[in-house]
Parts: sequence; structure tokens; C-alpha cells
Amino acid sequence: TGTHVGGPMYYLRNGVGAFAPELGKWLGLAFALFGAAAAFGIGNAVQVNSMAAALGKSFAVPTYLTGIVVAVLVGIVIVGGIRRIGDVAGKLVPAMIVLYIGAALLILIVNIADVPAAIGLIFTHAFTPAAAMGGFAGAAVAAAVRFGVARGVFSNESGLGSAAIAHAAARTDNPVRQGIIAMLGTFIDTLIVCTMTALVIITSGAWTATGAGGGGLTGAVLTSTAFQASIPGGQYVVTIALVVFAFTTILGWSYYGERCWQYMLGEKSLIVYRVVWIAAALSFANVKVDFVWNLSDTLNGLMAVPNLVGLLLLAPMVFKVTREYFAAQKSVA
Repeated sequence: TGTHVGGPMYYLRNGVGAFAPELGKWLGLAFALFGAAAAFGIGNAVQVNSMAAALGKSFAVPTYLTGIVVAVLVGIVIVGGIRRIGDVAGKLVPAMIVLYIGAALLILIVNIADVPAAIGLIFTHAFTPAAAMGGFAGAAVAAAVRFGVARGVFSNESGLGSAAIAHAAARTDNPVRQGIIAMLGTFIDTLIVCTMTALVIITSGAWTATGAGGGGLTGAVLTSTAFQASIPGGQYVVTIALVVFAFTTILGWSYYGERCWQYMLGEKSLIVYRVVWIAAALSFANVKVDFVWNLSDTLNGLMAVPNLVGLLLLAPMVFKVTREYFAAQKSVA
């Protein structure tokens, strides 16, 4: 078809398959199967559900209406393929990143006196049972590790192999250089954006707030509550940014899922996946948030297993080409 495709299913089949053909074949198929399924969790269900929750809280938009609008817009964009997805994301995301980070920085400056204590609280509760109220009531070390790893994976997709599908579509003359660019994404979205969000939530006191049912606030509602408590109109900043981020994530993961589906069933069957994807966006807006997150975490774990096995087996090759790349860079300098 003239399009570039790649990702774990290919380097598992061809890389591991070079010295263990049967293992490489089955690892590639396993990743494609779990990847196509996991996309509906991390890339569809959680995103549209978060959008519905945020829009419902800030603008009283019915969840079913959010589902309908998202499904229609996603359908329009994904028919255009990877180039249209890239065009849409490229125009929407940069402005929203500036808006979100700017608002978060403003809040942290206003609450600067509470930031050191907030950082200390993060480390304290990471290793000792929490005695706080709200969403952290009774949390123990095991729970902290379990949710920390799960949300970390959700944030930066480390170990899942999904990012390799996107970077395989890039035009580059060296895989190591592209890998370095991929690593930069993890640094920005997790160490910078997520850390800033966590500090805003803690310094605002929103992490101890309770919802209508008496339990702690979670997800988009927790973040919007934190921003609103710190600056006037803060919840609207979060809602608008979240809608853009979630929408572009749905578009990106539709591509990941399509590549996995195409690997298993061929290019001509993609229309089936796209129809199911659009229908899922319509329905997941109305599903309970706990189910959505549990589904996503489970599917992410299944997706990661074949990829991590392959990475361990291919590590010697990665070390070799990386050393060669930096040696070449040093000789040029």
C-alpha cells in the first residue's frame, strides 16, 4: 500500500525469529492480538470516559452526548489515516500543552510554600501506609506500588511497545536516533507534566476531598477539582485540555490498534476494526469508571508480556547498535 508499518509484532517476528523462528512468530502474533485489544482500554475506554466525566462536571454535558460527538469526530478523522491523525494532533496538542503547563505553573507559584511538604508527602506515602482521608484512605505499600506502576505505564507506555508502532512510521536514517527521541517523550509527559499535576493535586488539598458517594475523587474529576480550588476557572482549563489530549490519544491509539489488526488479518479488514472502534467510543462514555480502569490495566499487562520477553532476548543487539551509533557520533565530533 506504500505505507510504512512496524512495531513489536515485526521486530518480534523478524528479530527474535532470526534465532528462534517459532518463538518469534508466536510472540509477534500474541503482541498483535493483545495490542489490538488493549487499544480499546488505554486508548479508547479511559479516554472517552474521562472526557465524559470532565465535561459532565464542568459543563453538565450528558455522557451519552459526549459519546455521540466523540464517535462522529473520531470516525471523520481516522478514515483519513495516519497523516490526518498527525495533522489534527499537531495543531491541537501544542496549544493545550502550553495552556495546561502554564496553569499548573501558576498554581505551584501561588502555593510555593506548600511544594516542599507535598514532595515529602509523595515519598512518605510511597513507602508507608497512608493515614489520610479521601482516595488515599488506608492505602498500603502494595497498593501504592500497584497503582503507581499501572498509572506510570498508562502515562508513558513504557514496556508496552505501542510507541514503537508510531516511531516506525517516522522517516529517519538511524533507529538509535529515533529511540532517543522516543525516550524524550517519556521524560516530558511523566517526569514533568505528571509531577506538576501531582503537586497541584496535593498542594490544593483536593487529594483528601470526597465525592458524592463518600469515596475519594479520582481521574479527571480529581484534577479539575484541584485546579479549581487554586485558581478561578481552573476546572475549565483542565476540562478543555483533557478533551484535546484525550481526543488525540483516541486517534493515536486507533492507529496502534489498526496496525496490530492489520498484522493479523490484513489491510482490507481494517474497516471492521474502525467500525468497532467508533462504536466503542460511543458506548464507553456511559460505563462506570472503575470497570474502565481495571479493563485498561489488565489489557496493558497482557500487551506488555510478549514485548518485554522480546526486549530481553534482543537486548544484546540493542546494546551493539547503540554502542556503534555513539562511537560514530564521537568520531565525527
